[in-house]
Amino acid sequence: MTTANALQGKTALVTGGAGGIGAACARALLADGAAVVLMGRREEALQAVRQALLDAVPGGQVSLCPGDALQEDDVGRAVEVAHAIAGRLDIVVPTVGGGGFKPLLLQDLDGLRQELDLNIGSVFLAVRHAAPVMARGGSIVCISSTTAGMPFPWLSAYCAGKAGLEGLVRSAADELSYLGLRINAVRPGLTRSDATGDLFASPEMIQAFKEQIPLQRPGEPEDIAASVRYLAGPESFWVTGQCFNVDGGQCLRRHPDMTGGLTHLFGEEAMAGVLGREA
Repeated sequence: MTTANALQGKTALVTGGAGGIGAACARALLADGAAVVLMGRREEALQAVRQALLDAVPGGQVSLCPGDALQEDDVGRAVEVAHAIAGRLDIVVPTVGGGGFKPLLLQDLDGLRQELDLNIGSVFLAVRHAAPVMARGGSIVCISSTTAGMPFPWLSAYCAGKAGLEGLVRSAADELSYLGLRINAVRPGLTRSDATGDLFASPEMIQAFKEQIPLQRPGEPEDIAASVRYLAGPESFWVTGQCFNVDGGQCLRRHPDMTGGLTHLFGEEAMAGVLGREA
């Protein structure tokens, strides 16, 4: 159970603030009293999210810090902007991440490194720069994925990135506990966002996912934001180093078979070679 206005007087930094999950997390934090700083590469998109947040939470305090979550100087500046609002930084929510479907045998090393950097490096920089200036009792809440703990064929680079992220979360939670910080992660299942737009545009794909979700629907950004809000607030004060599934129960089953969709994307000949059979 969360407490109304429990975040009054606190400051939060959300990276990837223009994305669906990032914006929903910002709204949940703002609604309970936190001042929020949004970081993202697209300034126009950040401005639109800021206006939507202020419309939803009149009187809320929302600041912008355009920048790239994979650029150290940009992350450092965002932390400074957030800390300067009230002389403290209490909550950091690094939401930047992503990946794409590609057979492992068609993947190259550069592509793998890019996805590892996106999913691990962006969180590392947020923790590295924010932790030294955060208030005792502060909370860092990362966005992982069900793929960190469940195999998903054809998504190996993303799976590796999110598994690495969770290793970082657990290690950082232990190593930085002397600062009085809590560091946790949420594991979304399939959730509506810009990144998953193509999947949501396919009724067949959505049905395939729903068959593997006991609660029979994919997630919305607000589903993820509610769990982030819990981990960011005082209600979870004795929780650290944890990675929580928020997936409608999909972790009880499996991911759907995406082979057919990849055949359409990469061609029958390429997939036949990957699968070890004739086209």
